[in-house]
Amino acid sequence: MADIRILTESELRAVVRLDLETIDVIENGFRALAGGGVVMPPVLSMAIEEHHGEVDVKTAYVPGVDGFALKVSPGFFDNPKLGLPSLNGLMILLSAQTGLVQAVFLDNGYLTDLRTAAAGAVAARHLAPEVETAGVIGTGVQARLQMEAAHLVRPFKRCLIWGRDPEKAAICAADIAVATGAEVEVMSDIAALVGQSQLVVTTTPATTPLIAADMLHDGLHITAMGSDQAGKSEIDPYALDAASLYVCDRVSQCEALGELRAAREIGLMRPTPPELGQIITGQAAGRSDPTQITICDLTGTGVQDTAIASHVFSRLGDAGTVIST
Repeated sequence: MADIRILTESELRAVVRLDLETIDVIENGFRALAGGGVVMPPVLSMAIEEHHGEVDVKTAYVPGVDGFALKVSPGFFDNPKLGLPSLNGLMILLSAQTGLVQAVFLDNGYLTDLRTAAAGAVAARHLAPEVETAGVIGTGVQARLQMEAAHLVRPFKRCLIWGRDPEKAAICAADIAVATGAEVEVMSDIAALVGQSQLVVTTTPATTPLIAADMLHDGLHITAMGSDQAGKSEIDPYALDAASLYVCDRVSQCEALGELRAAREIGLMRPTPPELGQIITGQAAGRSDPTQITICDLTGTGVQDTAIASHVFSRLGDAGTVIST
């Protein structure tokens, strides 16, 4: 007999939220990834183009962590037209000693949202300079959470937002203003947004680059987190090549799914870039000058899912429903 804890999204929201503790948990995941011994298979990724959808499956074993997560993350981007969220999914936490299921988190993507935003904050903490103005491209859940998370580690006073739909951008701007207390402005031009920002986060499923090389300027950090499947691209490859420092969350994933893929396809960025975990642990050099231009490519790793799921499990108390099998 084994007990399995089952929690819904509302129950999970009462257990964990986006805060500095959550950011530290995800940073420790990056540390583990740089330390060796992690077993993390390639992302199982499937595009369902007929319905403007995609599904990613991620997992990782981290030495010293009692459990490992198996995460299924669908994204169906026409869902809002049906009154449904574009992102959902679930995580299963299994014992690393026995393989038995310990918990099922029916989170509708909430834990993925948290760990993705926290990863953006880790990138900003280690790569961004002091930030007076932050910019975000996109108007979805991650646009909001990325700015909330970034504000925890780089408390900016002003935020600029760009989206294809001005009405959605205005709603998103109001939400960011409430979450951060910053002055938020909707921009009609991406180049103007980038030009006025020290930190820019891209959060779209774009397949055509949004940020060009001629938009880069001294003292800029960009975190690109929208490109997580082959065919997506938010940053022009020549912009990657022009940066002082380009960093991956996982090189092998960025080569297949991230911004690095497009650059490699046209013969750019041949040297192996450092990973964020290596920057954190001091194995590779990070930003050494406030005038440098840095870019961090986040495709999302199974380590992050194991980190957030294990963190949640340690905090459950009596939350959720227990079933015996």
